[in-house]
Amino acid sequence: MRESILGIIGGSGVYDIPGLSKAEWRPVATPWGEPSDELLFAELDGQKLVFLPRHGRGHRIPPSELNYQANIDAMKRAGVTDILSVSAVGSLREDLPPGTFVVVDQFIDRSFARVKSFFGTGCVAHVGLGHPVCGRLGDAAQEALKELGIPHQRGGTYVVMEGPQFSTMAESNLYRSWGAHVIGMTNMPEAKLAREAEICYATIAMVTDFDCWHPDHDHVTVDAIVKVLLENADKARALVRKMAPGLKNRPKACPKGCDHALDNALITAPDKRDPALLAKLDAVAGRVLGK
Repeated sequence: MRESILGIIGGSGVYDIPGLSKAEWRPVATPWGEPSDELLFAELDGQKLVFLPRHGRGHRIPPSELNYQANIDAMKRAGVTDILSVSAVGSLREDLPPGTFVVVDQFIDRSFARVKSFFGTGCVAHVGLGHPVCGRLGDAAQEALKELGIPHQRGGTYVVMEGPQFSTMAESNLYRSWGAHVIGMTNMPEAKLAREAEICYATIAMVTDFDCWHPDHDHVTVDAIVKVLLENADKARALVRKMAPGLKNRPKACPKGCDHALDNALITAPDKRDPALLAKLDAVAGRVLGK
């Protein structure tokens, strides 16, 4: 077993958990720029936790302007081994009403205005993303949701749209025709970058509304979303509280291979790699670049 440090990325309401100890906000500098906010370091029943407000405290930053690279790099530098992403979404299915939690296992990335990789000219890498989330963390989340009696579904496809506007009716019906389950604006490229950083990653998608496809919900309003969002925050805090202690003893190696995603990913010949880019990759890819 190895020490586990659980990272939580989500709204500020998730961090107000009874029983947190040694809580301290600290800045974490990254070569990719500023993360969304300082990180909250804490412990819960002996499990080390690191919280990051995805949009900054007070929800200052819209989805398209988030510095996803800095956020994931900061988590890596903080020693995080596992990330639980807690995200508000719209439902694309009648059987996933507001208040339901979905343990996502697939994504369709429709974002287009975001930097999606730590790698680039001077050090090219291609990681596998056929299974973009960690099944071990998904198992832990599913078990906790069962014990808490929170309505949930294990498995589902999350469409990531650019935003900040909500879908048109035509778009919403298109995503439904693809078999997608929920839609949101934040989990890509977050999941891709976590894989590149060799951090186990799981998404808990909290349904706040039916997207505009639904005949009784022909438009989405911020007021309606916020109401359910606040109700979901209580459930999210309970989920973190239930999950965290069980993740304390982490396998030495992730059985799903998340923590060795870069083993065969680097393509650029060693003598052709850009030293400036390699310096920025020290936290994300230091394990393989140091070989």
